[in-house]
Amino acid sequence: MEHMSDDATRVQEFFSARAADWDSRFPDDGPAYAAAVAALDLRPGSRVLDAGCGTGRALPPLRAAVGASGVVLGADLTPAMLEAAVRAGRDHDGQLLRADVARLPLRTGTLDAVFGAGLISHLPEPAQNLRELARVVRPGGLLALFHPIGRAALAARQGRQLTPDDLRAEPRLRPLLAGSGWRMTSYADEDARFLALAVRAS
Repeated sequence: MEHMSDDATRVQEFFSARAADWDSRFPDDGPAYAAAVAALDLRPGSRVLDAGCGTGRALPPLRAAVGASGVVLGADLTPAMLEAAVRAGRDHDGQLLRADVARLPLRTGTLDAVFGAGLISHLPEPAQNLRELARVVRPGGLLALFHPIGRAALAARQGRQLTPDDLRAEPRLRPLLAGSGWRMTSYADEDARFLALAVRAS
């Protein structure tokens, strides 16, 4: 196995400790995931990656959107998360890959869209990692950065204050995406969801 960076090791340790009960801790998020996937406006036959897929909660709505002729990939760095996805039967909805979003084992320009739930705050090198996601998406393809609750609600849950340096704050996220091959097309930060959509620059 290739050596992981310290950042990647920390991310893997964080999620390994939480994988077993991840779904039971957040049982009501299914409709929010489905609504976020719908915002990608995928077509039957589309090719989509769930980046940092965790237990694969987005894979069923992604499969429903692209149909039997589409391609659904779920990539995650943490084996325990992927094992939980298999136990939940979500490997039937997408092909699971143990992969770092910093170095995806995918050809350039082969995907129509990337879905990332809770992804942005766990990227060790956000600009570089978003560029890697842009690399694997065709020009005009889409990126959805999603969380089932908004920034303020998440901060309250975690017992912390919102700060202006939060990468998900619109003034931070828009230029970060623009410098990484993406153009933000919509931004929603509400109690019940966070969803930023971007299009791959040509």
